[in-house]
Amino acid sequence: MTFRLLVTGGGTGGHTYPALTAVRTLRARLATMSRSLDVLWVGKADSLEERVAKQEGIAFATVATGKIRRSGNPLKMISPANLADMGRVPLGVAQARSVIRKFDPDVVLATGGYVAVPVGTAATRLCRRPLVVHEQTVRLGLANRVLAGGAARVAVSSESTLPLLPETARAKAVVTGNPVRPEVLAGQPDKAVRALDLLGFDPRLSTVYVTGGAQGSQQINGIVRDTLPWLLRHANVIHQCGPDNEAALRQETGRLPGELAGRYHLTGYVGPELPDVLALAELVISRSGAGTLAELTALGKTSVLVPLASSAGNEQAHNARYLEDVGAAVALTGEVTAERLREAVAPLLTDPHRREAMAARAREHGRPDAAERLVDVVLSAARDHRSA
Repeated sequence: MTFRLLVTGGGTGGHTYPALTAVRTLRARLATMSRSLDVLWVGKADSLEERVAKQEGIAFATVATGKIRRSGNPLKMISPANLADMGRVPLGVAQARSVIRKFDPDVVLATGGYVAVPVGTAATRLCRRPLVVHEQTVRLGLANRVLAGGAARVAVSSESTLPLLPETARAKAVVTGNPVRPEVLAGQPDKAVRALDLLGFDPRLSTVYVTGGAQGSQQINGIVRDTLPWLLRHANVIHQCGPDNEAALRQETGRLPGELAGRYHLTGYVGPELPDVLALAELVISRSGAGTLAELTALGKTSVLVPLASSAGNEQAHNARYLEDVGAAVALTGEVTAERLREAVAPLLTDPHRREAMAARAREHGRPDAAERLVDVVLSAARDHRSA
């Protein structure tokens, strides 16, 4: 009556939070079948995934792992740091083997990040446990590329990822989408107005939500600051700038004229009210991480995307360009200036039909049921393994 799931993956929120959403969804699904869930999360010590697992009351185990520092120059890949880290992987595999044998999971779910490599390798090659690999981005991450060939199932977030899989993995690939927290889909615009006290907002104008992620983005903050007087003549703006950037930005934007200032809400961090803010916003200016795009497309939001240039494998640029190519977003890559931002935003604010068409295209590529689809894949892999 108890289903045993071993989860591995982390290092960033993009790997960690889809795993957490999948665990919550699986627990709820099993409850409807009068079954319980026993979960063990295997990750890196002192990491985001460890903090998230402990907050959720999920048992946590650690293994050694190594990070490969990528470079366009192959000679730079052979660095002392890379060689030292690669030497840690066999230790991590041995540790993962011990953890897996002791926990005895029905299935292992790997959501990417370097820690997934030793755990996934031990699961498939040493312990003969079914492995489900989930890829959040448009392109295949390095860890998942290593693990895909031996996995029982490969869950991807986009059809465009399928041709990038190793040929041996394509037959067992399923397009599930990237899990989105259910609360993100249940926002109410009026709640955002009340929670943030947006009394100066003009209900006749669209609302733009600007975000650079939890820590904020100095790049996005700078180009939005420089275009604010123009932007506020056409829209209300909620600007989540990051806690460390709030004081300086508040000083720099404090000279806005009274009417414009009333339409501008600056905050370091948006917490539980995020679903309501997203529900209120008709246009979002943001980074293009996999989790962000999963939420924006599931909600059908028009967006202008400013990819993080230093993201691993330049994945944010690939994500943004993919949505732009299908008409679901505007991607600003390369050198991004306030003038380029204005040119991208202006037609979306002044032409409601254009904005609504882009939102519809985004919705077509969203998968609000991605967590349920991924749970289907996990349960299917476990059933096939038992019957084999």
